[in-house]
Amino acid sequence: MPALALVDTPVDAFPGTFIPASPISATPVVGSCHWSTSLSAKLYRIDGWGAPYFTANSSGNISVRPHGSNTLPHQDIDLMQVVKEVTDPKSSGGLGLQLPLIVRFPDVLKNRLVCLQSAFNFAIKAQRYESHYQGVYPVKCNQDRFIVEDIVEFGLKSRFGLEAGSKPEILLAMSCLCKGNRDAFLVCNGFKDAEYISLALLGKKLELNTVIVLEQEEELDLVINLSKKMNVRPVIGLRAKLRTKHSGHFGSTSGEKGKFGLTAIQIVRVVRKLGQVGMLDCLELLHFHIGSQIPSTALLSDGVTEAAQLYCELIRLGASKMKVIDIGGGLGIDYDGSKSGESDLSVAYSLEQYATAVVESVRLVCDQKSVKHPVICSESGRAIVSHHSVLIFEAVSASQQHETPSDIEFLLESYSEEAQGDYENLYLAAKRGDHESCLLYVDQLKQRCVQEFKEGSLSIDQLAGVDGLCGWVVKAIGASDPVLTYNVNLSVFTSIPDFWGIDQLFPIVPIHRLEQRPVARGILSDLTCDSDGKIDKFIGGESSLPLHEMDNDGGCSEGRYYLGMFLGGAYEEALGGVHNLFGGPSVVRVLQSDGPRGFEVTRAVMGQSSADVLRAMQHEPELMIQTLKDRAGEGGGDEENGRLVASCLDHSFNNMPYLSMETSTNALAAAVSNLGVCYSDEAAANGGNSSGKYGNGLISVD
Repeated sequence: MPALALVDTPVDAFPGTFIPASPISATPVVGSCHWSTSLSAKLYRIDGWGAPYFTANSSGNISVRPHGSNTLPHQDIDLMQVVKEVTDPKSSGGLGLQLPLIVRFPDVLKNRLVCLQSAFNFAIKAQRYESHYQGVYPVKCNQDRFIVEDIVEFGLKSRFGLEAGSKPEILLAMSCLCKGNRDAFLVCNGFKDAEYISLALLGKKLELNTVIVLEQEEELDLVINLSKKMNVRPVIGLRAKLRTKHSGHFGSTSGEKGKFGLTAIQIVRVVRKLGQVGMLDCLELLHFHIGSQIPSTALLSDGVTEAAQLYCELIRLGASKMKVIDIGGGLGIDYDGSKSGESDLSVAYSLEQYATAVVESVRLVCDQKSVKHPVICSESGRAIVSHHSVLIFEAVSASQQHETPSDIEFLLESYSEEAQGDYENLYLAAKRGDHESCLLYVDQLKQRCVQEFKEGSLSIDQLAGVDGLCGWVVKAIGASDPVLTYNVNLSVFTSIPDFWGIDQLFPIVPIHRLEQRPVARGILSDLTCDSDGKIDKFIGGESSLPLHEMDNDGGCSEGRYYLGMFLGGAYEEALGGVHNLFGGPSVVRVLQSDGPRGFEVTRAVMGQSSADVLRAMQHEPELMIQTLKDRAGEGGGDEENGRLVASCLDHSFNNMPYLSMETSTNALAAAVSNLGVCYSDEAAANGGNSSGKYGNGLISVD
C-alpha cells in the first residue's frame, strides 16, 4: 500500500478517494448565493430584540435609532462611523481610544423614560385612574454618574426619582436629586444600619422626598429612635413578601422564601408598633417585588392584585396616610426577539400592556374596597438602561478544530506495524465508502499513535502527520465540526459577567458586513487564561453564531472584524471584575446631532489601564515601574536605550491591558535587546508616555 503524503497529494493517491486536493471551505450558513441586509436582520433577529432602536442599514452596518420609533431617517447613527471616529488615531482626526468600547446613547435612554411614562399616562387616562404614575430608577442597575444624572434631568417634568440599596448609593442619589424635581421619590431599600438610616433622615431634612422602606422588622426600632434624635418626621414604607412568584431564575428573589420583605405576621406587628409610638401616620408606601423579567401580564396582575389587597388592609388597620404602591422591578425586555413568556430571555407583553395590567389591577381592588387610588411607583431599571448601551469588540483571529495542513507529511513506512494496520483498515473503509467505519478507524489510529508518543516511540513530527491525515479525512467526509473559534479582544468576566455567572444571553451581532452572507459559524473565546472565558450559547437556542470569514492576519478584506453585544446596559458594568487583570472598557457618550455625521461624541474616557487594575489589587504602579527601571539600568547599555526602556514601561503601565492591534517598532526591540530586557512596544518610538501618571485618561472632546 503506497504511503500517503499530505503535500500536493493527487486525488487518486487514496483509491476510492473522498479526500479533496485542497481544504474544504466553511459550510455556508444559507445556501442562496444572493444576500442582503434584510436577510442578515432576519438571521440575527435584529428586528425582534432591536426594535425600535437598532436596525441594519443599506451599507450593511448596524444603525442606532436614537429616538426610537420617532427617529427620522436622517437621524440614524451608523455604529461603524462611531467606531471609526473613536478608534482612529488622533493624527487622523480620531480620538485614539482602544477597544473594547462601550458606546452610550443618552437619546435612547431619554426615549425609554418617555415611553415608560407615556405608557402609564395612557393607561391611567384610559381607565380613569384617579392618581398618577411616578417612577424611580434603581441605581444598582448601573451607577455610572452620567447615566444617573441623565435620568434625573430627563425625568424632571415627570417627577422621576431614584432608588438606593446601599450607603454609597444613597449618597450618590441624594447628591443627584438635589438637581431633580423636589417631588421625586428617593426610595431607600436594602439592609440598613444606623448610619444608613441617618443618611436617609438627613435626606428628609434636605427636603428630598425620602422614603425609608423597612426590609427587616428590626429596622423599625432604628428608624423610631434615630428620627427622634434627629428631630425628623420620617416617611416610612413596608416591603411585603408576597405569596405570588414566578418560576424562572429571577423569581427566586420573590415569594415567602425571598431574601427581602416582611411576612403578614411581621407587617401586623410593625403597624401595631407604629401606632403605639404615634407614628402610624408616617407609613405612606407599600413596596413589593415579584422578581426580574416578569414573563407575562397574567403573573404581573396576580402579584399586583395581591399587593393592592394588602395596601387596602393597611389603610383598614389605621394607616390612613398611605398614598403610594411601589410595584418594584420586573418590567422585562426581549433579549432574543421571541416575544415569548416561556423563558428568562423574553417577555410576552409590551410597555403599554404592562402599564395597563398594573393600573387595572390596582384600580379594581381599590374600587372594590372604596379606597382612594394610590400613586403608582415602579423600579424598572433593566427596562430603562439596557438598550442605551452597546459593547463593541473585535475578533482578532479564527481557528478550527481539525486542521488540514499542506506542509505536514504522513509517511506510512515510518510508523509501527500496528499503526500501519489501522491505516490499512481506514484505507479499505474509504474504498468501500463506509464513512462510519472511517471515523472508527480514524479514532483508533489517533489513540494508538498518542499512546506510542507517550511511550516515546513516536516523534512529534509523526504525531503531527497522523493528526493532519485524520483531520483531512474527517473533514472530507463531512464529519468535522464546522464551528470555528473566534478569538475576541475581550474579557467575558469583565464585560459580560452575567453570561458566565447565570447563563444570561445577550444579542451578539457583527456591526458591519451585514450585506454579505456569513459563511462560517463560530463561538467566541476571550483573552483570559480561563476555560470559562468563552461564549458558546447564543439567543435562539444556538450553540454557535453565524459569522464572516477572517483572513490569516486576523482581519477581513474590509479591515478589522467588529462585533457588538446589545441590551447590556444594566448590571454588566457594575458586576464585572478584573479577572486576569483585564479592566473596564473605554466608554464614549454619543448624541444625535444635525451635523454632517449625524452624531456628536460628547465624552470619551479611555478604559482602565494596567496601572488602574494593578492598583485595585493593592499594588503600587509607581514603585513597580521604578523597580523595573532600576533593574533595566543594571543591564548596561547607553543612555538612549535607557530612555527607550523607561518610555516603554511608562506606556505599558498607562495602556489598557487588552491586545493592541498596532505594529511594534523594531527600533525599540533592538534597544531593549541591548539591555538584556525582552520587551517591545510601538509607542516609545513616538515619545511614549513618561509622565508617571498611571491612570484613566479623559479624552477631551471639542
